[in-house]
Amino acid sequence: MAMYHSVSDSWDDPFNITVSATRLARQLAWLHGRGLRCVSVRELLAARDRGQERGLVGLTFDDGYADFVTTALPVLHRWGSGATVFVVAGRLGGENDWELSGPRKRLLTADDIRGLAALGIEIASHGLTHSDLTRLPDEVLRAEVHGSRALLAELTGQDILGFCYPYGRLDARVGAVVHGAGYRYGCAVAPGPADAGDLALPRIHIGQADTGVRLEVKRRLARPWGRALEAS
Repeated sequence: MAMYHSVSDSWDDPFNITVSATRLARQLAWLHGRGLRCVSVRELLAARDRGQERGLVGLTFDDGYADFVTTALPVLHRWGSGATVFVVAGRLGGENDWELSGPRKRLLTADDIRGLAALGIEIASHGLTHSDLTRLPDEVLRAEVHGSRALLAELTGQDILGFCYPYGRLDARVGAVVHGAGYRYGCAVAPGPADAGDLALPRIHIGQADTGVRLEVKRRLARPWGRALEAS
C-alpha cells in the first residue's frame, strides 16, 4: 500500500510529506501503465476477501489535509483512482499544530469530510489529536480511538472501518484498544507484531523524489520488506 500526506506546490517541507499535483499524476500514470489500479483500503480488503485483489494498490493519505480536496482529488478522478483519507478528527478545520516545526497546513473541514464520503472516498480515523498513542494513559488512549470513530461515523453516516496510528507507532496495548473499538483494520508504516494481522498493515511512503525508477525499486523491495506496494 502507498502512503501519501499533502499534495501541493509548497516546498517548505522538512518532513518530506508533500508531493506536487504533477508528481502525483506521474506516479499514478506509472502505476496505471503497469496494469495497477489504486483503490481505498476498504475496497482492497473487500477484494482480498473475494480472492480478487490482484493488481490493486491501496492508496492512503494521512492527516486529512485540505489540499486533498483542492489538489489531489482532481488528479485521482483523472486516473479513476480511489483512496482512503485518514482524518485527525479532533482538528477538523484547523491546522497540523502537532508539528513543532515546518509549514502550517490547513486540514479538512466537517463539510469537506461529508462531501468526500458522498463521493465514495473512504474516510478513516487518525485519532483525535495526532498523539503518539503508545505514550498515552489508558483513558486518553480510549478517547482517541473510540471518540474519533464515533465522531467520523456521525459526520459521514457510515461505519468507520480503518484506523491509522499516528507516527506509525503501536504496541500490544494500542492494538487491543483499536480492535476493541470495532475497527476492521489498522495502518502502520513498518510491519507490526506477527499476530497483528490486519490491525497493523504496513505501507510504503511515497514522496516528491519518487520518479518511475525509484517507484520500481520500492516495488521490488516491498515484498521482502513486508510492505508490498500492491496486492499479490
